[in-house]
Amino acid sequence: MNEQKTISEIIELWKADKKLYIKKSSYSAYVLLLENHILPVFGSSMSVTEKDAQSFVFQKLEQGLSHKTVKDILIVLKMVLKFGAKHKWFDYQPLEIHFPTEREKLVIEVLSRTNQKKIMNHVKEHFTFRNLGVYICLSAGMRIGEICALTWEDINTETGIIHVRKTIQRIYNIENGIRKTELILDTPKTKHSIREIPMSRDLLRMIKPDKKIVNNSFFVLTNDAKPTEPRTYRSYYKKLMDELGMPSLKFHGLRHSFATRCIESNCDYKTVSVLLGHSNISTTLNLYVHPNMEQKKKTIEQMFKGLR
Repeated sequence: MNEQKTISEIIELWKADKKLYIKKSSYSAYVLLLENHILPVFGSSMSVTEKDAQSFVFQKLEQGLSHKTVKDILIVLKMVLKFGAKHKWFDYQPLEIHFPTEREKLVIEVLSRTNQKKIMNHVKEHFTFRNLGVYICLSAGMRIGEICALTWEDINTETGIIHVRKTIQRIYNIENGIRKTELILDTPKTKHSIREIPMSRDLLRMIKPDKKIVNNSFFVLTNDAKPTEPRTYRSYYKKLMDELGMPSLKFHGLRHSFATRCIESNCDYKTVSVLLGHSNISTTLNLYVHPNMEQKKKTIEQMFKGLR
């Protein structure tokens, strides 16, 4: 056993090690979880017991954090503890943490078909590059960081393909206790997010005239060398939705709406998963594949047909 260190000291060494081989955005996310949640509770401790960790989990849930957020915090805590044990700065016993059963169902917010048509028709009639971004997201299921990072060279009107290969996000940096933000243009987090999405005929028809005259290196949403960032575009989208009298729907709801329309059109689930850039088809199934009442009735009728 080497000389014991506090969790705070181990975290500093772990950060220096981790920074060498993970993406800047991932490192930023880890540091935020450490600064906001782990260090205030465990920073001065020499070890973390299972009882301590379980109490910490219940405390965070009571504060209103989601199960997913608390699990993400726990993942980082375990990485730090394993790092400390590997260098023999303290003994580490694997933590077996229990979460209370989630009572509330995850509700996916989507646009109705009527509202989706209304938005898409509005974009056709009132074309701007920023409006085009909303249309693309409804037609291709892109994330907000991906649409903000999209340049004209990513759109091939000859093949009718959109190439998704980068994303924009604002990350937090904490250095010497000082927080600052930085806008970064980077590759998507996973290799599955780098993908090719075919354009619909309507989208292709809308884009083709502009594609002939634009600068290929310009960003689509601004048609300029400088991009717009997700926070700014989210505000623009909210204003547009308010003007159209649409129900309150987060920007990510456009992606949910695209996926839902795909499922409703009886697309095979694997294809939908690939179009969305999910790492695993189970993510797609868990989020979007839920039988509606008509499907349930049909199943019951078919069952009793066999009994008659």
